[in-house]
Amino acid sequence: MKSKTWFWTLSMLGAVLVLAGVRSTSAQDSGPARLSGVINDYAPTGTTTTAWELHGPWSLTLNKETGKAHFSAALTMGLSVLGQSTTALQDITLAQHTHNITMDGTVTYNPADCPGASAGTPPLTARIEINHTASVFANGNVPPFGEFSTLQVCISGGVNEPNQPNVPFSNITLKFADGAATHFGSQAIHGVVRKVQTEDGGRFH
Repeated sequence: MKSKTWFWTLSMLGAVLVLAGVRSTSAQDSGPARLSGVINDYAPTGTTTTAWELHGPWSLTLNKETGKAHFSAALTMGLSVLGQSTTALQDITLAQHTHNITMDGTVTYNPADCPGASAGTPPLTARIEINHTASVFANGNVPPFGEFSTLQVCISGGVNEPNQPNVPFSNITLKFADGAATHFGSQAIHGVVRKVQTEDGGRFH
């Protein structure tokens, strides 16, 4: 009789563990596999009269099996007309150019060192970070500051509060170091998450 009791107890315990594993796997699989959006921000020029404007799409693809991610952005950059004198607008050279940026790195979930994660209004929750060496091109060529620089990419969103709706992935920041910081600045460059996709059977939806 005791052996039967132990058998059923072990069977039930095994079933619970299997269900827990399935739920854990399902929760992991339901996370984002690809995010995309646009960058829209300003960057300093080193003078007080104007600033660089930065605009363009970005995408981030996550590989859950390896814990790695691939980031890419295609940005247009040019001097803003803000701060320019009205008499000079017709003749000013805005120095328009493009930047293609790519990076592969390890993903950190729920990071603690993303810029503005808790200081925003309303506050943000940092959810994904990739901090690695990025490849940066200007007009398709290696820029004067060199091709490779450290880049921190952070994805954040609404703070989880009881009974409060939020968008879990809403904001992105890019923060350059090394040579690229001399051109883009060392401050965070901001953008928005427009689309979040999850992977289901090899398909994105």
